[in-house]
Amino acid sequence: MTSPSPSGPNSTQPRYATLMLATANLLNLAQAGRFFYSGQDPYNETDFRRKVDWLGERIQVLNADVLAVQEVWDEVALRAAVAASGLNYGFVSVPGAENGPGQSGAQGTPRVGIVTRLAVESVESLVDFPPQAVVQVPGLGAHNRFERPPLLVTLRLKHGQPVAVITAHLKSKRPKFLQDADGRTSEDTEDPAVQALGALRSLIMRASEAMALRLKVVELLHRTRLPLIVMGDLNDSPHSVTTQLIAATSQTAYNRGARDSALYSAWDVQGEAALRRDVAYSHIHQGYPEVLDQMLVSEEFVATSRNAIGDVRRVEVFNDHLFEGRDRTRSDHGFVRALLRLKLPDS
Repeated sequence: MTSPSPSGPNSTQPRYATLMLATANLLNLAQAGRFFYSGQDPYNETDFRRKVDWLGERIQVLNADVLAVQEVWDEVALRAAVAASGLNYGFVSVPGAENGPGQSGAQGTPRVGIVTRLAVESVESLVDFPPQAVVQVPGLGAHNRFERPPLLVTLRLKHGQPVAVITAHLKSKRPKFLQDADGRTSEDTEDPAVQALGALRSLIMRASEAMALRLKVVELLHRTRLPLIVMGDLNDSPHSVTTQLIAATSQTAYNRGARDSALYSAWDVQGEAALRRDVAYSHIHQGYPEVLDQMLVSEEFVATSRNAIGDVRRVEVFNDHLFEGRDRTRSDHGFVRALLRLKLPDS
């Protein structure tokens, strides 16, 4: 979408295009009848229809040009939710969760995906870690690949500007317990020491995933002018060690050169005219609100940067449904939406 330009032959006001982005954890979006986690019943046809219709309504409200999604077991189920929105999206992709001949959706863990109405230049699923990010996890050995591979897509706006988007879903804080060959937990999960070790494993895994993602961010941004947005369920707060591993925003305070490969919380750099609210949490865990679903932008969208080609106009968190009661046909995460602006080239 292009914003109106000022009238008059002598006007020097810049012209802008707008870009609406959103991220949504869809909470185990799977087809009816398919088993995804042991101990959880599959959706019946009624549950599935309720979930798809609810998501369709939310997708319609978000009305994003680019929607990053997490926790999708079946790509065909996401396509059903997008169709239920009534909106026209030309690209829906969840690598690793495809359905078709010889394809039965995601296995082991749900996947991430992208829905967009923009032109797609390239798609890359990030699976294996660079050697620098590989770590040893107690009892598990080398952690060398993402459990839920982030998805990198390069998009092109109507006026030709390329934009890179990464959607990610990092390892949760839930303790990682050892399992036997049949997939049964082989540790005493009631033992506090075992619980602590399980939480440590999860932290190490999430940190190594953050490091692997950081290396991809540096590869994309260092000495380039490619605008980048990273969004998704990072399973930690904006100022946590793992999020800052990805963003490295704190380094910019004492090293101006670090801005070249840093990422900034869209919430922190949104315009002064934005309607900020103090209820920006996206998840409630054991009664405590948390910001787990995040949107990070490169300096090209930071208005005060000399390399800015646009800015973040506003950020909104759609979280009212978190108070509607626990229902797996909804999501247990709030959805985050941001409106960005990009300067159009002089005609």
